[in-house]
Amino acid sequence: MKLHIKGGRLIDPARGLDQGADLYVAGARVVAVGQAPQGFAPDRVIDAEGLAVLPGLVDLAARLREPGFEYRATLESEMRAALAGGVTSLVLPPDTDPPLDEPGLVEMLKHRARQLNQAHLYPLGAMTVGLKGEVITEMAELTEAGCVAFSQADQPVQDSSVLLRTMQYAKTFGYVLWLRPQDPWLARGGVAASGAYASRLGLAGVPVQAETIALHTLFELQRASGARLHLCRLSSAAGIDLVRAAKREGLPVTCDVSANHVHLTDVDIGYYDSNYRLEPPLRGQRDRDALRAALLDGTIDAICSDHTPVDDDGKLLPFAEAEAGATGLELLLSLTLKWAEEAGLSYAQALARVTSAPAAILAAGAPALPPCGRLEAGAPADFCLVDLHARWTVGRESLLSQSCHTPFAGMDLPGRVRKTVVGGRIVWEAA
Repeated sequence: MKLHIKGGRLIDPARGLDQGADLYVAGARVVAVGQAPQGFAPDRVIDAEGLAVLPGLVDLAARLREPGFEYRATLESEMRAALAGGVTSLVLPPDTDPPLDEPGLVEMLKHRARQLNQAHLYPLGAMTVGLKGEVITEMAELTEAGCVAFSQADQPVQDSSVLLRTMQYAKTFGYVLWLRPQDPWLARGGVAASGAYASRLGLAGVPVQAETIALHTLFELQRASGARLHLCRLSSAAGIDLVRAAKREGLPVTCDVSANHVHLTDVDIGYYDSNYRLEPPLRGQRDRDALRAALLDGTIDAICSDHTPVDDDGKLLPFAEAEAGATGLELLLSLTLKWAEEAGLSYAQALARVTSAPAAILAAGAPALPPCGRLEAGAPADFCLVDLHARWTVGRESLLSQSCHTPFAGMDLPGRVRKTVVGGRIVWEAA
């Protein structure tokens, strides 16, 4: 199909572009921006007057709950939620049930995604068998099956010798390891960030040292091995300082932060609201401000949704017993726009953190992938049409995800997706 996206405001963060321009699509590719190619005859003209045309968002952490947790969410429900939020590329952590530690599981998941023919799905392979932190998986076979990098999700590798051998193996074959820095012993049993607020609530705390000690270990082993690392969901000012120093040193490291932590602090927990039970836990305002500053100066490369659907049985419990997680696919764009408003950033600057920057992180582990997260001739035709000035209220009725649990419930947010295009096909349209 040939599409002519007419009269829209085209924002391409990869090129710093923000201007009125038409977009022309043929098949699965963008074929021109601005002027139509000679002889171009569209099958459909889409009037984008008053709308922004953005690259499809790239989400670096989205649990879709298949296989193993279909009672909480399914590929169908969560991909539809992703498209409603303008997300066209999804990276899946390997902590499914069973974990993604065998090629057959990865191939099955990729096959399911191809059958649905909606958003692009990029699984992370389990770094160790069963995510137990003991035996390294067959990374070459998992890569052939479709894994773009390797991770432990939230499961630790307690044996540093296993971690070092894994880094050496990954360096040898050019794999990237995606790791969340958290010392399992210091974090054990914790449900909130250590500090005065957690003490007043009587909640077991996770000290900031759980993140910083893990980062020290990772960077020491990285210096010894030369492996490329992506650090997932940083949460503290002290951790940011360590990452900033590592980047200044020249270590091959990137990192992300969840949209939840860009906006929220530990005091938002209020009176034991389990919607704020997240992993890593929300920290203080100083940490939140440091995360925002690190996004501005480039220390943090990307924002992810950390989409983790939790059902009512997992959330409607006392805070300390509730399951960690929140829905986020439909909120990622709006929360990024909200951050842009509050930080005084241009749309192109802010949206780079959810389009071109995460696309570059993805490409580091899978250079053969098409260059997503950008709008230019030759790029995949993955984009969304957004009313930047529309407001919407987050709630059970306004979310398509199978899970409605989010700390932003009831909040008024900017930006609403009107259409989403993947591979040159219109896969979602607002009612």
